[in-house]
Amino acid sequence: MDHASRRLTPRAFLDGQSCQPPLVAVILDAARPYDRLIIGGVARYAREHGRWSLYVEEDPLEKLPDLKRWHGQGVIANFDDRRVAGAIQGLSIPVVGVGGGYGWYDAASGIPYVYTDNEAIGRLGAEHLLSCGFDHLAFCGFPKSAIAGWSGERAAAFTSTAEARGRSWHVFTGRVAAARRWEELQCELRAWLAGLPKPIGVMACNDVRARHLLEACRGAGLRVPYDVAVIGVDNDEMICELTEPPLSSIDQSARRIGYEAAALLDRLMLGAAVPEQRVVVPPIGVVPRSSTDTLATADPDVAQALQALRSDPWRRPRIDELAAAAGLSRSTLEQRFRSTVGRSIHQEHVRLRLAGTRKLIVETDLPLKAVAMRAGFPSLQYMTTFVRRHAGVTPARLRTMERTR
Repeated sequence: MDHASRRLTPRAFLDGQSCQPPLVAVILDAARPYDRLIIGGVARYAREHGRWSLYVEEDPLEKLPDLKRWHGQGVIANFDDRRVAGAIQGLSIPVVGVGGGYGWYDAASGIPYVYTDNEAIGRLGAEHLLSCGFDHLAFCGFPKSAIAGWSGERAAAFTSTAEARGRSWHVFTGRVAAARRWEELQCELRAWLAGLPKPIGVMACNDVRARHLLEACRGAGLRVPYDVAVIGVDNDEMICELTEPPLSSIDQSARRIGYEAAALLDRLMLGAAVPEQRVVVPPIGVVPRSSTDTLATADPDVAQALQALRSDPWRRPRIDELAAAAGLSRSTLEQRFRSTVGRSIHQEHVRLRLAGTRKLIVETDLPLKAVAMRAGFPSLQYMTTFVRRHAGVTPARLRTMERTR
Protein backbone atom coordinates (compact mmCIF):
# COMPACT_ATOMS: atom_id res chain seq x y z
CA MET A 1 0.00 0.00 0.00
CA ASP A 2 1.50 3.38 -1.01
CA HIS A 3 1.61 6.50 1.14
CA ALA A 4 -1.40 8.14 -0.54
CA SER A 5 -3.72 5.19 0.03
CA ARG A 6 -2.82 5.01 3.70
CA ARG A 7 -4.07 8.54 4.32
CA LEU A 8 -7.45 9.06 5.86
CA THR A 9 -10.09 10.16 3.36
CA PRO A 10 -12.31 13.21 3.98
CA ARG A 11 -15.30 10.90 4.39
CA ALA A 12 -13.50 9.07 7.20
CA PHE A 13 -13.51 12.28 9.21
CA LEU A 14 -17.20 12.82 8.57
CA ASP A 15 -18.00 9.28 9.65
CA GLY A 16 -16.06 9.67 12.87
CA GLN A 17 -13.54 6.97 11.98
CA SER A 18 -10.64 9.02 13.31
CA CYS A 19 -10.10 10.77 16.62
CA GLN A 20 -6.85 12.30 15.43
CA PRO A 21 -6.76 15.99 14.46
CA PRO A 22 -6.24 16.70 10.76
CA LEU A 23 -2.58 17.13 9.86
CA VAL A 24 -2.13 20.14 7.56
CA ALA A 25 1.09 21.27 5.90
CA VAL A 26 1.47 25.04 5.50
CA ILE A 27 4.14 25.32 2.81
CA LEU A 28 5.20 28.95 2.87
CA ASP A 29 8.43 30.83 3.50
CA ALA A 30 8.29 31.91 7.13
CA ALA A 31 11.24 34.23 6.50
CA ARG A 32 9.08 36.44 4.24
CA PRO A 33 6.81 39.02 5.95
CA TYR A 34 3.86 38.35 3.62
CA ASP A 35 4.04 34.59 4.13
CA ARG A 36 4.38 34.99 7.91
CA LEU A 37 1.14 36.97 8.02
CA ILE A 38 -0.66 34.31 5.95
CA ILE A 39 0.59 31.64 8.35
CA GLY A 40 -0.85 33.70 11.20
CA GLY A 41 -4.26 33.70 9.51
CA VAL A 42 -4.15 29.93 9.03
CA ALA A 43 -3.22 29.45 12.68
CA ARG A 44 -6.11 31.66 13.81
CA TYR A 45 -8.59 29.63 11.79
CA ALA A 46 -7.17 26.42 13.25
CA ARG A 47 -7.59 27.78 16.78
CA GLU A 48 -11.14 28.96 16.20
CA HIS A 49 -12.59 26.07 14.20
CA GLY A 50 -11.08 22.85 15.41
CA ARG A 51 -8.01 20.93 16.32
CA TRP A 52 -5.53 21.03 13.48
CA SER A 53 -1.98 19.81 13.70
CA LEU A 54 0.05 22.23 11.56
CA TYR A 55 3.31 21.43 9.82
CA VAL A 56 5.26 24.66 9.27
CA GLU A 57 8.94 24.51 8.39
CA GLU A 58 10.78 27.63 9.52
CA ASP A 59 13.79 27.01 7.29
CA PRO A 60 12.87 28.43 3.86
CA LEU A 61 15.12 25.87 2.16
CA GLU A 62 13.20 23.01 3.78
CA LYS A 63 9.60 24.10 3.23
CA LEU A 64 8.41 20.72 1.99
CA PRO A 65 7.80 17.76 4.24
CA ASP A 66 8.95 14.36 3.00
CA LEU A 67 5.77 13.64 1.07
CA LYS A 68 6.65 9.95 0.73
CA ARG A 69 6.50 9.56 4.50
CA TRP A 70 4.14 12.38 5.49
CA HIS A 71 0.55 11.24 5.91
CA GLY A 72 -1.37 14.50 6.16
CA GLN A 73 -4.89 15.41 5.16
CA GLY A 74 -4.41 18.83 3.54
CA VAL A 75 -1.95 21.39 2.20
CA ILE A 76 -1.88 25.19 1.97
CA ALA A 77 0.93 26.33 -0.32
CA ASN A 78 2.44 29.31 -2.09
CA PHE A 79 3.23 28.40 -5.70
CA ASP A 80 6.09 30.91 -6.03
CA ASP A 81 8.56 28.02 -5.64
CA ARG A 82 8.76 25.71 -8.66
CA ARG A 83 9.79 22.79 -6.42
CA VAL A 84 6.71 23.23 -4.27
CA ALA A 85 4.38 23.40 -7.27
CA GLY A 86 5.88 20.28 -8.79
CA ALA A 87 5.77 18.31 -5.56
CA ILE A 88 2.13 18.94 -4.68
CA GLN A 89 0.46 18.95 -8.10
CA GLY A 90 -0.17 15.20 -8.02
CA LEU A 91 -1.23 14.83 -4.38
CA SER A 92 -4.47 12.96 -3.73
CA ILE A 93 -5.37 15.14 -0.74
CA PRO A 94 -6.99 18.62 -0.76
CA VAL A 95 -4.69 21.53 -1.63
CA VAL A 96 -5.34 25.29 -1.52
CA GLY A 97 -2.97 27.85 -3.07
CA VAL A 98 -2.21 31.32 -1.73
CA GLY A 99 -0.15 34.27 -2.90
CA GLY A 100 -0.01 37.19 -5.27
CA GLY A 101 -1.57 35.33 -8.20
CA TYR A 102 1.62 34.35 -10.02
CA GLY A 103 4.39 31.75 -9.88
CA TRP A 104 3.80 28.16 -10.95
CA TYR A 105 0.12 27.88 -10.10
CA ASP A 106 -1.85 26.13 -12.86
CA ALA A 107 -5.45 27.30 -13.04
CA ALA A 108 -6.34 24.14 -14.97
CA SER A 109 -5.35 22.01 -11.97
CA GLY A 110 -8.64 22.79 -10.22
CA ILE A 111 -6.79 23.76 -7.02
CA PRO A 112 -8.59 26.65 -5.25
CA TYR A 113 -6.48 29.79 -4.98
CA VAL A 114 -6.75 32.74 -2.55
CA TYR A 115 -4.87 35.87 -3.52
CA THR A 116 -4.53 39.57 -2.94
CA ASP A 117 -6.29 42.34 -4.91
CA ASN A 118 -3.27 43.96 -6.55
CA GLU A 119 -5.29 46.53 -8.50
CA ALA A 120 -6.98 47.81 -5.35
CA ILE A 121 -3.59 48.02 -3.62
CA GLY A 122 -2.11 50.10 -6.44
CA ARG A 123 -5.08 52.49 -6.37
CA LEU A 124 -4.85 52.87 -2.59
CA GLY A 125 -1.19 53.79 -2.78
CA ALA A 126 -1.78 56.44 -5.42
CA GLU A 127 -4.80 57.88 -3.62
CA HIS A 128 -2.89 58.17 -0.35
CA LEU A 129 -0.01 60.05 -1.97
CA LEU A 130 -2.44 62.25 -3.88
CA SER A 131 -4.16 63.09 -0.59
CA CYS A 132 -0.78 64.33 0.64
CA GLY A 133 -0.85 66.87 -2.19
CA PHE A 134 1.85 65.50 -4.50
CA ASP A 135 1.84 66.62 -8.13
CA HIS A 136 4.50 64.02 -9.01
CA LEU A 137 4.15 60.31 -8.25
CA ALA A 138 6.37 57.29 -8.80
CA PHE A 139 6.22 53.53 -8.35
CA CYS A 140 9.20 51.42 -7.34
CA GLY A 141 8.72 47.75 -8.21
CA PHE A 142 10.69 44.58 -8.76
CA PRO A 143 12.20 43.41 -12.04
CA LYS A 144 9.85 41.30 -14.14
CA SER A 145 9.88 37.60 -13.29
CA ALA A 146 7.60 34.57 -13.15
CA ILE A 147 6.64 35.35 -9.55
CA ALA A 148 6.65 39.18 -9.56
CA GLY A 149 3.62 39.80 -11.79
CA TRP A 150 1.80 41.22 -8.77
CA SER A 151 4.28 44.12 -8.74
CA GLY A 152 3.37 44.94 -12.33
CA GLU A 153 -0.36 44.82 -11.55
CA ARG A 154 0.12 47.26 -8.67
CA ALA A 155 2.20 49.56 -10.87
CA ALA A 156 -0.46 49.59 -13.62
CA ALA A 157 -3.25 50.50 -11.19
CA PHE A 158 -1.04 53.12 -9.51
CA THR A 159 -0.11 54.85 -12.76
CA SER A 160 -3.64 54.76 -14.19
CA THR A 161 -4.92 56.43 -11.00
CA ALA A 162 -2.25 59.13 -11.24
CA GLU A 163 -2.95 59.68 -14.93
CA ALA A 164 -6.70 59.94 -14.34
CA ARG A 165 -5.95 62.75 -11.91
CA GLY A 166 -3.64 64.56 -14.31
CA ARG A 167 -0.46 63.91 -12.32
CA SER A 168 2.93 63.01 -13.73
CA TRP A 169 4.18 59.51 -12.92
CA HIS A 170 7.33 57.44 -13.15
CA VAL A 171 7.96 53.69 -12.80
CA PHE A 172 11.20 51.97 -11.80
CA THR A 173 11.95 48.25 -11.68
CA GLY A 174 15.69 48.17 -12.24
CA ARG A 175 17.83 45.08 -12.75
CA VAL A 176 18.60 44.20 -9.12
CA ALA A 177 16.15 43.10 -6.43
CA ALA A 178 18.24 40.85 -4.17
CA ALA A 179 19.61 42.47 -1.01
CA ARG A 180 22.76 40.34 -1.29
CA ARG A 181 23.77 42.68 -4.15
CA TRP A 182 23.22 45.64 -1.88
CA GLU A 183 25.72 48.12 -3.28
CA GLU A 184 24.56 47.58 -6.86
CA LEU A 185 20.90 47.78 -5.78
CA GLN A 186 21.46 51.03 -3.90
CA CYS A 187 23.42 52.56 -6.77
CA GLU A 188 20.50 51.88 -9.14
CA LEU A 189 17.97 53.40 -6.77
CA ARG A 190 20.03 56.52 -6.02
CA ALA A 191 20.52 57.14 -9.73
CA TRP A 192 16.76 56.83 -10.31
CA LEU A 193 15.89 59.12 -7.42
CA ALA A 194 18.33 61.76 -8.65
CA GLY A 195 16.39 62.13 -11.90
CA LEU A 196 12.95 62.50 -10.33
CA PRO A 197 11.19 65.85 -9.79
CA LYS A 198 10.91 66.92 -6.15
CA PRO A 199 8.91 66.76 -4.00
CA ILE A 200 7.54 63.40 -5.05
CA GLY A 201 5.43 60.63 -3.53
CA VAL A 202 6.69 57.10 -4.17
CA MET A 203 4.88 53.81 -3.70
CA ALA A 204 7.07 50.74 -3.28
CA CYS A 205 5.58 47.41 -4.36
CA ASN A 206 6.07 46.01 -0.83
CA ASP A 207 7.68 46.91 2.49
CA VAL A 208 10.97 45.21 1.59
CA ARG A 209 11.31 47.37 -1.52
CA ALA A 210 10.30 50.41 0.53
CA ARG A 211 13.17 49.71 2.94
CA HIS A 212 15.55 49.58 -0.04
CA LEU A 213 14.14 52.94 -1.14
CA LEU A 214 14.44 54.59 2.28
CA GLU A 215 18.08 53.55 2.50
CA ALA A 216 18.70 54.98 -0.98
CA CYS A 217 17.08 58.27 0.08
CA ARG A 218 19.34 58.42 3.11
CA GLY A 219 22.42 57.69 0.99
CA ALA A 220 21.42 60.39 -1.50
CA GLY A 221 20.78 63.00 1.20
CA LEU A 222 17.04 63.20 0.41
CA ARG A 223 14.66 64.10 3.22
CA VAL A 224 11.77 61.73 3.87
CA PRO A 225 8.92 62.69 3.65
CA TYR A 226 9.66 66.26 2.52
CA ASP A 227 11.67 65.54 -0.65
CA VAL A 228 10.47 61.97 -1.13
CA ALA A 229 7.47 60.45 0.66
CA VAL A 230 7.39 56.64 0.70
CA ILE A 231 4.59 54.12 1.20
CA GLY A 232 4.99 50.33 1.13
CA VAL A 233 2.71 47.29 1.15
CA ASP A 234 2.30 44.51 3.75
CA ASN A 235 2.26 46.56 6.96
CA ASP A 236 4.97 44.32 8.40
CA GLU A 237 5.43 45.95 11.79
CA MET A 238 9.04 44.82 12.17
CA ILE A 239 10.02 46.69 9.00
CA CYS A 240 7.61 49.63 9.36
CA GLU A 241 8.59 50.57 12.90
CA LEU A 242 12.34 49.97 12.55
CA THR A 243 12.85 52.07 9.42
CA GLU A 244 13.76 55.73 9.77
CA PRO A 245 11.34 57.36 9.53
CA PRO A 246 8.64 54.78 10.33
CA LEU A 247 7.08 53.50 7.12
CA SER A 248 3.51 54.10 5.98
CA SER A 249 2.14 50.90 4.49
CA ILE A 250 -0.94 49.30 2.97
CA ASP A 251 -2.35 46.42 4.98
CA GLN A 252 -3.25 43.99 2.23
CA SER A 253 -5.06 41.67 4.63
CA ALA A 254 -2.57 38.81 4.37
CA ARG A 255 -3.92 37.29 7.58
CA ARG A 256 -7.35 37.14 6.01
CA ILE A 257 -5.85 35.42 2.97
CA GLY A 258 -4.55 32.71 5.30
CA TYR A 259 -7.84 32.55 7.15
CA GLU A 260 -9.90 32.21 3.95
CA ALA A 261 -7.50 29.59 2.58
CA ALA A 262 -7.85 27.57 5.78
CA ALA A 263 -11.64 27.82 5.58
CA LEU A 264 -11.56 26.53 1.99
CA LEU A 265 -9.27 23.67 2.95
CA ASP A 266 -11.50 22.74 5.87
CA ARG A 267 -14.47 22.42 3.51
CA LEU A 268 -12.46 20.28 1.11
CA MET A 269 -11.20 17.98 3.88
CA LEU A 270 -14.80 17.46 4.99
CA GLY A 271 -15.81 16.50 1.47
CA ALA A 272 -17.86 19.65 0.81
CA ALA A 273 -17.96 21.46 -2.52
CA VAL A 274 -16.10 24.72 -2.95
CA PRO A 275 -18.21 27.31 -4.80
CA GLU A 276 -15.32 29.47 -6.05
CA GLN A 277 -11.95 28.39 -7.38
CA ARG A 278 -10.44 31.89 -7.18
CA VAL A 279 -10.97 34.08 -4.12
CA VAL A 280 -9.72 37.69 -4.20
CA VAL A 281 -9.19 39.33 -0.80
CA PRO A 282 -9.38 43.16 -0.78
CA PRO A 283 -6.84 45.21 1.20
CA ILE A 284 -7.83 46.72 4.51
CA GLY A 285 -6.37 50.16 3.85
CA VAL A 286 -3.43 52.47 4.50
CA VAL A 287 -1.69 52.52 7.87
CA PRO A 288 -0.11 56.01 7.85
CA ARG A 289 3.22 56.66 9.57
CA SER A 290 5.90 59.34 9.39
CA SER A 291 7.23 58.45 5.92
CA THR A 292 4.21 60.14 4.28
CA ASP A 293 3.36 62.67 7.00
CA THR A 294 3.59 65.75 4.81
CA LEU A 295 1.51 68.19 2.80
CA ALA A 296 3.19 68.68 -0.55
CA THR A 297 0.58 70.81 -2.30
CA ALA A 298 1.64 74.18 -3.64
CA ASP A 299 -1.81 75.55 -2.79
CA PRO A 300 -1.44 77.04 0.73
CA ASP A 301 -5.20 77.27 1.28
CA VAL A 302 -5.73 73.59 0.51
CA ALA A 303 -2.72 72.71 2.68
CA GLN A 304 -4.26 74.69 5.54
CA ALA A 305 -7.59 72.88 5.17
CA LEU A 306 -5.86 69.49 5.00
CA GLN A 307 -3.89 70.27 8.15
CA ALA A 308 -7.09 71.23 9.97
CA LEU A 309 -8.73 67.93 8.99
CA ARG A 310 -5.71 65.87 10.04
CA SER A 311 -5.27 67.65 13.36
CA ASP A 312 -8.78 66.68 14.50
CA PRO A 313 -10.22 63.82 12.40
CA TRP A 314 -12.95 63.17 14.95
CA ARG A 315 -14.59 66.58 14.52
CA ARG A 316 -16.99 67.15 11.63
CA PRO A 317 -15.40 69.92 9.54
CA ARG A 318 -17.12 73.29 9.43
CA ILE A 319 -16.40 74.09 5.82
CA ASP A 320 -17.62 77.68 6.05
CA GLU A 321 -15.07 78.31 8.83
CA LEU A 322 -12.27 76.70 6.81
CA ALA A 323 -13.19 78.88 3.82
CA ALA A 324 -13.37 82.04 5.91
CA ALA A 325 -9.95 81.31 7.44
CA ALA A 326 -8.55 81.10 3.90
CA GLY A 327 -10.39 84.22 2.75
CA LEU A 328 -12.30 82.21 0.13
CA SER A 329 -15.87 81.37 -0.64
CA ARG A 330 -17.00 77.90 0.32
CA SER A 331 -17.46 76.86 -3.32
CA THR A 332 -13.96 78.08 -4.30
CA LEU A 333 -12.28 76.17 -1.46
CA GLU A 334 -14.28 73.04 -2.25
CA GLN A 335 -13.32 73.27 -5.94
CA ARG A 336 -9.61 73.79 -5.24
CA PHE A 337 -9.59 71.08 -2.57
CA ARG A 338 -11.19 68.52 -4.89
CA SER A 339 -8.85 69.47 -7.74
CA THR A 340 -5.78 68.96 -5.52
CA VAL A 341 -6.78 66.04 -3.31
CA GLY A 342 -9.25 64.23 -5.58
CA ARG A 343 -11.96 64.14 -2.95
CA SER A 344 -14.34 66.61 -1.38
CA ILE A 345 -13.57 67.99 2.08
CA HIS A 346 -16.33 65.78 3.49
CA GLN A 347 -14.97 62.68 1.76
CA GLU A 348 -11.46 63.36 3.08
CA HIS A 349 -12.85 63.79 6.58
CA VAL A 350 -14.67 60.45 6.32
CA ARG A 351 -11.47 58.76 5.09
CA LEU A 352 -9.41 60.16 7.96
CA ARG A 353 -12.05 59.38 10.58
CA LEU A 354 -12.46 55.82 9.33
CA ALA A 355 -8.69 55.27 9.39
CA GLY A 356 -8.43 56.57 12.95
CA THR A 357 -11.45 54.57 14.14
CA ARG A 358 -10.13 51.40 12.51
CA LYS A 359 -6.78 51.87 14.27
CA LEU A 360 -8.50 52.10 17.65
CA ILE A 361 -10.67 49.05 16.91
CA VAL A 362 -7.89 46.80 15.61
CA GLU A 363 -4.82 47.91 17.54
CA THR A 364 -6.21 48.48 21.05
CA ASP A 365 -8.04 46.38 23.63
CA LEU A 366 -10.51 49.18 24.40
CA PRO A 367 -14.15 48.06 24.64
CA LEU A 368 -15.98 49.13 21.49
CA LYS A 369 -18.12 51.51 23.52
CA ALA A 370 -14.94 53.25 24.71
CA VAL A 371 -13.64 53.35 21.15
CA ALA A 372 -16.84 55.09 20.08
CA MET A 373 -16.42 57.72 22.78
CA ARG A 374 -12.75 58.33 21.95
CA ALA A 375 -13.56 58.63 18.24
CA GLY A 376 -16.19 61.26 18.92
CA PHE A 377 -19.31 59.22 18.18
CA PRO A 378 -22.37 59.90 20.37
CA SER A 379 -22.92 56.16 20.84
CA LEU A 380 -21.69 52.72 19.85
CA GLN A 381 -24.68 52.44 17.51
CA TYR A 382 -23.56 55.54 15.59
CA MET A 383 -20.03 54.17 15.26
CA THR A 384 -21.35 50.80 14.10
CA THR A 385 -23.46 52.45 11.42
CA PHE A 386 -20.52 54.60 10.27
CA VAL A 387 -18.01 51.73 10.08
CA ARG A 388 -20.46 49.36 8.40
CA ARG A 389 -21.38 51.99 5.80
CA HIS A 390 -17.80 52.87 4.88
CA ALA A 391 -15.86 49.64 5.62
CA GLY A 392 -18.54 47.08 4.82
CA VAL A 393 -18.37 45.31 8.20
CA THR A 394 -19.33 46.02 11.79
CA PRO A 395 -16.66 47.13 14.30
CA ALA A 396 -16.93 43.79 16.10
CA ARG A 397 -16.42 41.86 12.87
CA LEU A 398 -13.53 44.11 11.86
CA ARG A 399 -11.78 43.45 15.18
CA THR A 400 -12.32 39.70 14.83
CA MET A 401 -11.05 39.62 11.25
CA GLU A 402 -8.10 41.95 11.35
CA ARG A 403 -6.65 42.57 14.75
CA THR A 404 -3.01 41.63 14.94
CA ARG A 405 -2.87 40.20 18.46
